[in-house]
Amino acid sequence: MTASPRRILIGVAWPYANGEQHIGHIAGAYLPPDIFARFQRMAGNDVLMVSGSDTHGTPVTVKADEEGVTPKDIVERYHPLFIESYLKLGLTFDLFTHTDTRNHWDVTHDLFLRHLDKGYIYTDREQQLYDPKADRFLPDRYVEGTCPRCGFESARGDQCDRCGAIYNQIELGNPRSKITGNTDLEVRETEHFYLDLGKLNEPLLQWASSGKEHWRTTVRNFTVAQLEKRELRGRAITRDISWGITIPVAGYETKRIYVWYDAVIGYLSASKEWAALHGEPEAWRQWWDAESATDARAYYFIGKDNIPFHSIIWPAMLIGYGGLNLPHDVPANEYLNMKGRKFSKSRGTMISIRGVLERYQPDAWRYALTSMAPETADVDFTWDDFVERVNNELIANWGNLVNRTLSFAYKRFNAEVPVGNPFGEAEQRLLDGIREGFDRVGALYSACRFKAAVAELNRLSQTANQFVTDTAPFALIKTDPEAAATVVRAVLQAIAWLNTMWAPILPHAAQSVHEMLGFDGLLFGRQFVQHVDDAHGRHLVLRYDHAGAIGTWQPVELPAGQPLSTPQALFIKLEPGTAEKEAAALAEPQPAPEA
Repeated sequence: MTASPRRILIGVAWPYANGEQHIGHIAGAYLPPDIFARFQRMAGNDVLMVSGSDTHGTPVTVKADEEGVTPKDIVERYHPLFIESYLKLGLTFDLFTHTDTRNHWDVTHDLFLRHLDKGYIYTDREQQLYDPKADRFLPDRYVEGTCPRCGFESARGDQCDRCGAIYNQIELGNPRSKITGNTDLEVRETEHFYLDLGKLNEPLLQWASSGKEHWRTTVRNFTVAQLEKRELRGRAITRDISWGITIPVAGYETKRIYVWYDAVIGYLSASKEWAALHGEPEAWRQWWDAESATDARAYYFIGKDNIPFHSIIWPAMLIGYGGLNLPHDVPANEYLNMKGRKFSKSRGTMISIRGVLERYQPDAWRYALTSMAPETADVDFTWDDFVERVNNELIANWGNLVNRTLSFAYKRFNAEVPVGNPFGEAEQRLLDGIREGFDRVGALYSACRFKAAVAELNRLSQTANQFVTDTAPFALIKTDPEAAATVVRAVLQAIAWLNTMWAPILPHAAQSVHEMLGFDGLLFGRQFVQHVDDAHGRHLVLRYDHAGAIGTWQPVELPAGQPLSTPQALFIKLEPGTAEKEAAALAEPQPAPEA
């Protein structure tokens, strides 16, 4: 456990509520923060993990326009599906809400007015693309064209999915309307509010250039390089749209605050909503107040396409507001792809996480996606790889160790942890090596190196497996029952410690092992769904009660004589042909892939 517990804020990327999430989302931005949060709670820290559905993005309105329904209809369809998937996968959000709440509107208005009052927001006129056929402006994702930086021919109107560049939409080559397909677009002038990022360039550079050695190289290099160019400029934060948060200034009733400004504010508004639901309306300050919450650290888990918004724009907004903690780390992941192309729900290239959780165990996915995590480079997902990792790594190693040891102990030692002799040199060497894992694995979890944590846990588990093979208690019991009992007790103790270390990645299996070893209670708290009423109506949230999960990252003694519960297999082996069947299903006609 940590010597002096600190407060850990974990902000998780806000998914557009315009379609189901795919495994690329989960591997990149949703599973890693849950592993981190579970470990930090076990280490004794006070964690607040928040996120929610992004309801105001143009992907939502585009989807609504395509189906002839309202954006609210789309949100109400997909927001509950996110929560359903997170429950099944075991993501322990202290609060997963959405951005169309009265609370979020109020917090967004507060930041807008503070930025305006302090001179960080100004009005100006700009040129935007207009579709005469639709008789409307085309904000960002209502238009596509050729990226002015890398030449990608299906670039969005605000950001390129291939190279991550951010630009003004009139810089696009060959622009076309997503509404009508019209390529004969007009450039018209319109007035908007801008966040003066140029005024914030120097304080951002000072912040980003100091004490960021723990940042991932890609994030640090990109951020500092952008700021050193000193090319930040005003960026429009309003749009000519009808769906979104109103502008709290008279005379702009037909415009709305745009999503890139309001979505990141969700980290703060969700913290305030959690505090209110928790019965302590000011408790959010313990993670956010720059003067009093000096022991707090904020981590933002995102995909690489969101780096500029979390390492430059959101910190700029926080600096401009004043008095709020800046990010401690932005552990952005690269992409999990398939056959070299990015998973994309908007383009129909996806493997739905909700779908696969109906067919496979959640811990099988948690293990596979963590072991193949795109932490430092893009990774190609294949079904063969998934089957290999589940069957020949997870089951063959950790699952095999637990199953054969607990089954043998339950059957041959009266369903109890056997006593045997005092541990000899071999048993002690095994346990000393496993105990050291708490420091090594804990350091990897702390550094957000979850892929390396899996490798180390597999190594430790294999060490214990090899010890069982070398000592052969199944044969030894015939000639020396006491020696066999000693070996089994040592291995059961090793399993208990390894189970604690595996728990952030494999929480469902960890609870089963916890119970089979005869321990009472929950390793972790409980997730629950709640309906919340506010001035905007009723909305659905996912919450987590982590009582009992604090401070459990330690080698707990397994008492000799402790009753064991009936052993059961932890994992279901994937059948031969699984990869071929899934690959064939995915090979059915799909929308055109990205270039």
